[in-house]
Amino acid sequence: MFLYGASGHAKVIVDILESCGMTVEGLVDDNPEIDSLLGYPVFHGLTEDISPLIVSIGNNRIRKMIVERVKADFGKAVHRSAIVSPRCTLGEGTVVMQGAVVQSGAEIGKHCIVNTGASVDHECRIGDYVHISPHATLCGNVTVGEGTWIGAGTTVIPGVKIGKWSVIGAGSVVIKDIPDGVLAVGSPCRVIKYEYNR
Repeated sequence: MFLYGASGHAKVIVDILESCGMTVEGLVDDNPEIDSLLGYPVFHGLTEDISPLIVSIGNNRIRKMIVERVKADFGKAVHRSAIVSPRCTLGEGTVVMQGAVVQSGAEIGKHCIVNTGASVDHECRIGDYVHISPHATLCGNVTVGEGTWIGAGTTVIPGVKIGKWSVIGAGSVVIKDIPDGVLAVGSPCRVIKYEYNR
């Protein structure tokens, strides 16, 4: 497995791969000053023949840009301490981190991050390039649109729909639908900025 991106997020993914007994062949990064990470070599300028690959960058927009730029087959990674139902789906490039839970019937899109201790319950629909931050809780039948970032410790009640490319602030309690492209925070969660994250 190769990783694209050699910073803090990559360190966690290396731990995940090692926990599963998977081989890390190396990392790719655009910063020429980084030559190694956790003892693994870091290459520069490679965009082909680096398969399977996981883009190990936390920023959703940058992750999408790199996915669209490189030519690779994409892998996925699930830490051995995560609880992932065999009746859920995980898209290519998706990472499920330590202690996370993904329940039966959940659909996680491509190149998503289900971060440390996050919980995604039954029948949730998570679009591509979504980041569900540490200890966020998505109750049953929640929908999250492409590119949205759910902040750490957020709770989303059952049946809520959150739009594309929005940001939900840390610790929010989302009790009603949130539109595309906004910043929303608080308990209860309210939109505080429109045309955000576009």
